[in-house]
Amino acid sequence: MSEQNKDPLVIAGKSYNSRLLVGTGKYKDLEETGLAIAASGAEIVTVAVRRTNIGQNPGEPNLLDVVSPDRYTILPNTAGCYNAADAVRTCKLARELLDGHDLVKLEVLGDQKTLYPNIVETLKACEELVKDNFKVMVYTNDDPIVAKQLEEMGCVAVMPLGSLIGSGLGILNPHNIRIIMEEAKVPILVDAGVGTASDAAVAMEMGCEGVLMNTAIAAANNPILMASAMKKAIEAGRECFLAGRMPRKKYASASSPLEGTIG
Repeated sequence: MSEQNKDPLVIAGKSYNSRLLVGTGKYKDLEETGLAIAASGAEIVTVAVRRTNIGQNPGEPNLLDVVSPDRYTILPNTAGCYNAADAVRTCKLARELLDGHDLVKLEVLGDQKTLYPNIVETLKACEELVKDNFKVMVYTNDDPIVAKQLEEMGCVAVMPLGSLIGSGLGILNPHNIRIIMEEAKVPILVDAGVGTASDAAVAMEMGCEGVLMNTAIAAANNPILMASAMKKAIEAGRECFLAGRMPRKKYASASSPLEGTIG
């Protein structure tokens, strides 16, 4: 068994070897989608139910033909929802289409320009979904108080943004995310804003349990190669966190000390 397999990501009681979660939007076609996801090594794949056919449109290409539920954990998400009612309705539709599947990613957006989360509506939707026995992974801002509220409401994972969805700006407020992790008893995963492999590695080096991304892979010049790069970055960042980095020092420290050597 590899070292990675000894350090699984556990969400809602299920273990995963990969700490990279990926989306399915913005690819040129379904073939590229399937190839990129395979190259990423991801085991959890998030799907925008309002924008992607997973069986609700018979006769149209079905994403599940290239992203099989037999191989991946499908994570329906509520992308495109701007109020709690629409988000809850979307999760219920996904559960119906996926034969009772109850793991969902909740995101309730505030406006179309920033795609920043509407926290009031997110909390409202979260409460209703948890009561309805959904296992909720929730997209939120990087407010430690809100993150704790969502955990206490029963979310199985809390997913603060690194920066705005699709921006590629990386993690702009690592201090808040560290505070969120210090207080959390559920997995904290960075969701949104990753642009390149170093952004993913930074998130993992901080101690995040995982990273969810879509645009960083799908919008690359070579999405399949970028997916492979992200897989390696996630693994390297996690190993770095587990290993423990050297302390920062103000001045130089020789790699080969002179103490104890013959003059």
